[in-house]
Amino acid sequence: MAPSPIPSSCAASPAPSASSKRSTTSPSSIGPTHDARSHHRLAGDAALSALVSSPSPTEAEAVLGVETSLSGRRWLWRAGADALPAHLGLGIAQKLDVPEIVGRLLAIRGIGIEEAVHYLTPTLRALLPNPSTLIDMDHAAARIAEAVKRGETIGIFGDYDVDGACSTALMTELLRGLGCIVFTHIPDRATEGYGPNPTALGALVDKGASLVICVDCGTAAHDTLTCLTGRADAIVLDHHKAEGPPPAVLATVNPNRLDCGSGQGSLCATGIAFLTAVAILRHLRRDEFFGATKPEPDLMALLDLVALATVCDVMPLTGLNRAFVSQGLRIMARGNRPGVAALLEIAGTRGVPTTTSCGFAIGPRINAGGRVADSGLGLRLLLTQDADEGREIAELLDSINRQRQQIELGVMEEAIRLAEAQIAAGHPALLVGGEGWHAGVVGIVAGRLKEKFNRPAAVMAYAEGRATGSARSVPGIDIGAAVLAARQNGLLERGGGHAMAAGFSLPIEGVPALHAFLNDRLVAASMMPAAAALAIEGVMTPRGATVQVAEYLSRLAPFGQGNDEPLLIMSHARVTKVDRIGKDGGTIRAIVEGEGGGRLKTLLFRGKTGPLAEALTDTGRRPLHLAGYLRAEEWNGVVSASFILQDAAWA
Repeated sequence: MAPSPIPSSCAASPAPSASSKRSTTSPSSIGPTHDARSHHRLAGDAALSALVSSPSPTEAEAVLGVETSLSGRRWLWRAGADALPAHLGLGIAQKLDVPEIVGRLLAIRGIGIEEAVHYLTPTLRALLPNPSTLIDMDHAAARIAEAVKRGETIGIFGDYDVDGACSTALMTELLRGLGCIVFTHIPDRATEGYGPNPTALGALVDKGASLVICVDCGTAAHDTLTCLTGRADAIVLDHHKAEGPPPAVLATVNPNRLDCGSGQGSLCATGIAFLTAVAILRHLRRDEFFGATKPEPDLMALLDLVALATVCDVMPLTGLNRAFVSQGLRIMARGNRPGVAALLEIAGTRGVPTTTSCGFAIGPRINAGGRVADSGLGLRLLLTQDADEGREIAELLDSINRQRQQIELGVMEEAIRLAEAQIAAGHPALLVGGEGWHAGVVGIVAGRLKEKFNRPAAVMAYAEGRATGSARSVPGIDIGAAVLAARQNGLLERGGGHAMAAGFSLPIEGVPALHAFLNDRLVAASMMPAAAALAIEGVMTPRGATVQVAEYLSRLAPFGQGNDEPLLIMSHARVTKVDRIGKDGGTIRAIVEGEGGGRLKTLLFRGKTGPLAEALTDTGRRPLHLAGYLRAEEWNGVVSASFILQDAAWA
């Protein structure tokens, strides 16, 4: 697909990472010096010598014989890791002038030599598609550009999750910067539910909006959007699965429309909004809208919103999404959004923002507002340029998030009990609900059940004869398609989503029929193991786990859905020192040594109780195989290697 003409602000190459600054060459360098080649080759050899790959087991055989780890998981080689032809990884390494371990891991991920350079250094110039390849994009961009030129008032209706808040913020910031008056509405989860509603849409029109843009919603709002007919034009910017023709509005830009062949179905709504912004500026540029008194807005400054939404909506970090997240995190690191900067500080994150910062620090706190309090708080946090207001909203969201956690705990115990009974009864899909359960936490609880039982799970809140539910799924099981099918079969009043998550509502008396339908539709889940196997990519020793190797592994970032961080095993490690750190002592810090020497700091988060915590604190100091992530972390100016523990087994 040919790249589109884009603003110069979007064409900049990414800044070098901390690790690349230390290197004498970069993957894009031509003709590196002999010393640089030698450096890479020796470092790569050292890293590879630490990987235990012989004898090579078959994919079906457990790594190091671990059939059941301390967390009940089987350890298997990641598909392709056990039988990768040596020349593939070596060819990538030589082409890009990187250590062979990086080439090997790229090859395991199915990245060929030609695309590897864009994988390691993703840029919008190379990966951004022509927005016009999305059906209806030209209509949408032309209408919005016309609204800009006329100075129209625009209404934006968003969803109450992170993607909804970010896509609303992106369009609001862009259009206000172009001179439009913009009013926004984020619905209340409890009183309005998901998607557009006539009352809120009418309120936007009453404020003067002649154009209403629905972001991260609207694809399924066929009947609702008719309330705007004759009053205002409507545009939908969405990414949720469609079950039929788009609504009868001016434009529906959604790569998951049944008739859209753009191939951009993995983008979140904020990614779609960014492509729309590119198309809008292209129209305005053609019409000579910009000049000395009207400079073009810097679209690069909006990429932090795209990165945050892409991570929190669990979109695959491949292709264009890698460029969005890689460059967006660099924008976020500038601290230009006071609310986000304050939220990162309150969450206790250190260093530059990462996908982990987005997924575990920022995202849950923004979502908390929409789950149990004021759904508009997240949008306000993202848009404010006042440091005091940003700090105030961040502190409020942090407090609300703690409240959400307490509510979640109250639901979780009963949900687990009901799920265990369904597992025992042989149900492929889990569908649990309860009277009085808070509708704002059912999605989180569904995610917890999915992780605990390795099954697609849906959790419902019962109130006034209705069930409002949220579902989460495991890789390979499309829960969004199942929910759409249930709706098409008359089992749901409302429902929609994507492969990994969905939402729905129905009368309580219809729950048994829905469960039977999901069991039949998702029967393949019954063949899945009780706990998801860990996909291992290499076995190392503490002696080989150096800062240098950790920095090489970081070249594969950003990590997330579709691009997992390399999961490694530290074999035959013995704990020599252990203590508890953190505010509540919930993190275990252990120093481990290998049979052949070497010392490595190991961290176990959420380690107050459980088999992993017991193993690390075992006074017998029996050797362990440790599974986790090797990272180079900086503290007080000193960079050291840390191993973030995910699982363990007795050696």
